[in-house]
Amino acid sequence: MGTVERIYKNTRVSVVTGDLTKLEVDAVVNPANSQLLMGGGVAGAILRVGGSKIQEEALKKGTTPIGKAVATTGGKLKAKYVIHAPTMTRPAMPTSRENARLAAKAALECARRIGIKSVAFPGMGTGIGGLDTRDAADVMVREIKNHIEAGTTLKDIVLVGFGAQLTQAFQEAVNSLL
Repeated sequence: MGTVERIYKNTRVSVVTGDLTKLEVDAVVNPANSQLLMGGGVAGAILRVGGSKIQEEALKKGTTPIGKAVATTGGKLKAKYVIHAPTMTRPAMPTSRENARLAAKAALECARRIGIKSVAFPGMGTGIGGLDTRDAADVMVREIKNHIEAGTTLKDIVLVGFGAQLTQAFQEAVNSLL
């Protein structure tokens, strides 16, 4: 399965299979819970690789509702920032298409606020949140398209599939929407 890449209004949107924590981008997105507790899933992987400084800084930000996002240091990650965008209010809760959409939108708005050029997204809500990969990919790519159309500082957006199913869902969404 090859990489899909589209240039949409001067922003490159690409799909890769791999480990979000190893990418050289300005920021990686953490599909968080509102308490910003980093335990399992993507958050746990970010914490293991990036170190406890990320969690310490996140907790100082306080509760973050779904539809908002906050940035912290990237710690030991190659990324300078982690953008924490809640898809659920408490750890290990099921999530929805709407929560994934709001989280993706909030992460993109946070990226604009901090003025970065590149960001990497995992599937928002597709792990612990239990959201169908196609549903997540569809709402995420629609928000990316809307964000680019509204004007963005981002030049490179990477959608990272941890496995073949999510990668394929991202590829199909990019091919049909961009």
